[in-house]
Amino acid sequence: MIKAVLFDLDGTLADTAPDLGFALNRQREKHGLAELPLPTIRPYVSQGGRGLMKIGFNLAPGDAAYDARRAEFLDFYEERLCHDTRLFAGIPEVLAELEGKGLPWGVVTNKIERFTLPLMQKLKLDRRAACIISGDTGVNFKPHPEPLLMASGKIGVPPPACVYVGDDERDVQAAHAAGMQAMVARYGYLGNSARPETWGAETYILSPIEILQFL
Repeated sequence: MIKAVLFDLDGTLADTAPDLGFALNRQREKHGLAELPLPTIRPYVSQGGRGLMKIGFNLAPGDAAYDARRAEFLDFYEERLCHDTRLFAGIPEVLAELEGKGLPWGVVTNKIERFTLPLMQKLKLDRRAACIISGDTGVNFKPHPEPLLMASGKIGVPPPACVYVGDDERDVQAAHAAGMQAMVARYGYLGNSARPETWGAETYILSPIEILQFL
């Protein structure tokens, strides 16, 4: 029986793509490049800065300009962290229902704490979440199981009694490595040319409300 629900942040709990896309386009403008449409940017958001540097500047980790360009992007993002970011439709009702049933919920994200905590505060979720585990809370990022195991320990619910909801293949890999069930949010970003049906999750949902049906 599931006794806790853990969420990825970007593309699962909140639609952060508008603000991330705005920051990327401000940066592209600075470097003399044309804006990209948000639908073009959106699939790359679940891959974090790595994905956005790929679509924005065709840069990958290890490239000479990558680290400086990524740091510049993060500064742009921090200036406008939660202007157009919104919880996905249905998430407020899901969280209220979980709290009403006494089921803890938390956030486990690869987003670093510099952005995770202020964003959760702006969304007025920081005091409601049973745990908030950022990419740099521990040593390892997803798909390593460490962040999910840290969340399990913090909320006091063993991994087999947790379900992790995410929108990237790394989320499924991390959940299974931690001994949790994985639920794929098909309403999320899903990565570029993704085939989520091949990721091996236990459950796939088209709307957050389906989380309640699963429970």
